[in-house]
Amino acid sequence: MSVSPLGPSAPDLSPDASPPAVSAPSVRAPTQAELLDFVRRTAADTGLIASLPLDPEGRTWVRLEGPGGSEAWLIGWPPGTGTGWHDHADSAGAFVTAAGELKENSLAARLPTDGWKTLELTEGVDRERRLPAGRGRSFGRHHVHEVLNESTDQHAVSVHAYHPPLPRIRRYSRTGQTLRLEQVERPEDWQ
Repeated sequence: MSVSPLGPSAPDLSPDASPPAVSAPSVRAPTQAELLDFVRRTAADTGLIASLPLDPEGRTWVRLEGPGGSEAWLIGWPPGTGTGWHDHADSAGAFVTAAGELKENSLAARLPTDGWKTLELTEGVDRERRLPAGRGRSFGRHHVHEVLNESTDQHAVSVHAYHPPLPRIRRYSRTGQTLRLEQVERPEDWQ
């Protein structure tokens, strides 16, 4: 038996030995409150908000670096535009209106995550929020909503953050209380 000059517990440093395992520092996922704090602080950056090019015909966006590996976006909303009903799959998120006013319609119900095409929603699940500049909200995974700029003459600008970065977005159509899954988008579809 040979003993290493570094002591009996030292790793084998011979040319054939594998290097000792070194664990990378883990990054803690940001909480919903931290995502909301980030989007609020970013929305208060008037220089950044003013730098977003606005298009009268469609939404514009710029990707931002979010906290803790999150995905973030600065989005411009022409009058009368919206997202349609959608969710962010397994990502939690937050958004704040930086300029103008947005409206969020959402469902106060936990939907099944997969395996369905059509659902009948019960009465009382609809929620509506008006979000003027400086107001926003955070939300958990599988939150189904639509965001709208109902103004007829004013752009709105908002800041959004999601963690983990969006793995997919599910898009829905809605007629009355019937919600139908229409499409699943992946990051390559919007980046």
